Amino acid sequence: MVRMDMSRRVFTAMGASLMLAAALGGCSGRTDAATGSTPAGSGETSAATERVELQIFAANSLEKAMPEVEALYTEQTGVTFADTQYKGSGDLVEQMRGGAPVDILITASSGTMDDAVEADLVDESTRQDMFVNDLVIVRGVGSDIQIDSLEDVASVEGNIAIGEPGAVPAGKYANQSLASVGLYTNADGEGGEYAPEIADKVSLADKVGTAAQYVSTGDCAIGFVYTSDVYRYEGIEVAYTCPDDSHKPIVYPGAVSASSKNADAAADFLEFCMTDEDALAIWAEYGFELA
Repeated sequence: MVRMDMSRRVFTAMGASLMLAAALGGCSGRTDAATGSTPAGSGETSAATERVELQIFAANSLEKAMPEVEALYTEQTGVTFADTQYKGSGDLVEQMRGGAPVDILITASSGTMDDAVEADLVDESTRQDMFVNDLVIVRGVGSDIQIDSLEDVASVEGNIAIGEPGAVPAGKYANQSLASVGLYTNADGEGGEYAPEIADKVSLADKVGTAAQYVSTGDCAIGFVYTSDVYRYEGIEVAYTCPDDSHKPIVYPGAVSASSKNADAAADFLEFCMTDEDALAIWAEYGFELA
């Protein structure tokens, strides 16, 4: 009887141990699934990092510099980027109005960012002025066109490339500069008319990069672009830098989209753009200065 009782006790203890081990194993499995944690030693990065992919809408003039900064950030953090959209700032805001998924908006004017704020498209608390730029008149490399003042634009032979002011901030700045010398009728840079001396020579472009290309291909004799565009396109050179007081300040604001599902990650990237030394070197290489 003693042996039988001991055997029963041993059998019962072993059964309880097995049941406890199974229960602990099940709980461990449920915890991993619920938290998304990766088993130690698997060599995989965290699931959160793997999942983050940021969608950026950026002013056309950032088209060369931004991919390099994004690649640098991916290398350092593992965060990736969807197909970044580079268009006129006004067009980007209109896409957002239409419901396009966006994490970050960077425009080439305060006015277009104001529009995004008023439409509740961005989180205003994340808005910051990122860069400044200069407005320049460019000519083809080797051209003998001389421009010593804005008034000289009227005497240039050939077409003049200007961004469409409703969608391209550089075009609005150009018109403001022309208005300062009487070659455009609206000092705000939009909704006016060009003076008779240049009205038939203006070629409107859908983005500032297109204006630069018009000049590089010879379709236009001169064009109004940003200093940074001279670094982006071959075949053009600066003929004249428009005075700062001839147009409103050229500022690039950035903000996190109000609909972003990666708001914290988006804010981190904006901070990286403004503080990382290697990122700052890239911006400077393409002619951008911190605001």
